[in-house]
Amino acid sequence: MQKAEIGDGREQSSTGRRTLALLSAAELLAMSLWFTGTAVLPQLSQRWHAGVALTAWLTMAVQLGFVVGALLIAIFNLPDVFSAPRIFAGSCVAAAATNGLFAALGGTHIGAAIALRFVTGSFLAGVYPTGMKILAGWYREGRGLALGVLIAALTVGSALPHGVHAFGTLPWRAVVYTSSLLALLAALIVAVAVREGPYAAPQPPFDLSQAGEVFRNRRLRLANLGYLGHMWELYSMWGWIAALLAASRRTADTPAVELSAFFVIAIGALGCVWAGRASDTMASASRVAQRSRVTIIAMAASGACCLTAAIVFNHFWILVGVALVWGVAVIADSAQFSAIISEVADQRYVGTALALQTALGFLLTVVSLRAMASVASYAGWRWAAASMAMGPALGILAMRKLKRA
Repeated sequence: MQKAEIGDGREQSSTGRRTLALLSAAELLAMSLWFTGTAVLPQLSQRWHAGVALTAWLTMAVQLGFVVGALLIAIFNLPDVFSAPRIFAGSCVAAAATNGLFAALGGTHIGAAIALRFVTGSFLAGVYPTGMKILAGWYREGRGLALGVLIAALTVGSALPHGVHAFGTLPWRAVVYTSSLLALLAALIVAVAVREGPYAAPQPPFDLSQAGEVFRNRRLRLANLGYLGHMWELYSMWGWIAALLAASRRTADTPAVELSAFFVIAIGALGCVWAGRASDTMASASRVAQRSRVTIIAMAASGACCLTAAIVFNHFWILVGVALVWGVAVIADSAQFSAIISEVADQRYVGTALALQTALGFLLTVVSLRAMASVASYAGWRWAAASMAMGPALGILAMRKLKRA
């Protein structure tokens, strides 16, 4: 009997690692849809004869769509009541289809382009938090590192459109269609090879009150406040890093800017893995405190980078060096917020808690993205970079309280 249990444990561990690899690959491919609109902004803004005030909506529309999708998922407990892998795969297909329509119509219809980016974002809400929920069902020990690897894949996927764009000025539709094909491949991987894990809670009944648990559970509330501080900075930096670098460069060198933006975002994968390993080093009773400590370190580093970027703004290559460090720190703590949520929430409704967490975070990013565009328009990108530091500062205050709790 004991040998059988050991064998089952090894098989389960092997399947868990296989699931992590497949799910990470699918997340990387699917999340290439996220910044597709941002990556092709230069070409579209020329076609539309529009400035940043209008073109910013291509990025913000995805955030708003994600918020609406995540709220619907959270309110109706979809990843907990239905099969999470099916929701993931179906969302990938739907997001790929709407992204393809964006390529077909976006060149001449500005309103349709923004609307289709909104719908794409709403379907991506079935990919990101649902993937975390699936993975949490496979890992009880080592969950922080596993989620860190998943977010690392998401990070590289988010950087892909900038990377594709850096190797010559490809037609914008080719970039968009390529990301749709990658998302369809992600759907195929999950539909064929990914299933729920042994630690996934049984499918519970629909419970509308679970959406309000984020405000009643003190530890859940503090974790979400910390996450909001993190998100204020993260998508402001990711969304505008190419524009910030271009403003510093002052000469037309799109490949250098786009390639730098790709590496600044993609290098965050290293931070995700570091934070995952560091957060899993403590005993189970101290794990939430250790994860909180990791988020505080990451936010302190990224907040310092916001201010340093403002100081060295007029020196392009020094700014790129600072931005690479910033890229590691700004995303490092993201998976640990999700790991904390998965550990302090009602275990029957982890998917709902994760979806609501991301909905609140991405709702805030709509404000922060627009705020940074306004600051840049009136005071320049130097001050926009410095103002991003407000998020980490407030996030650190919330996580210090959670660590003590």
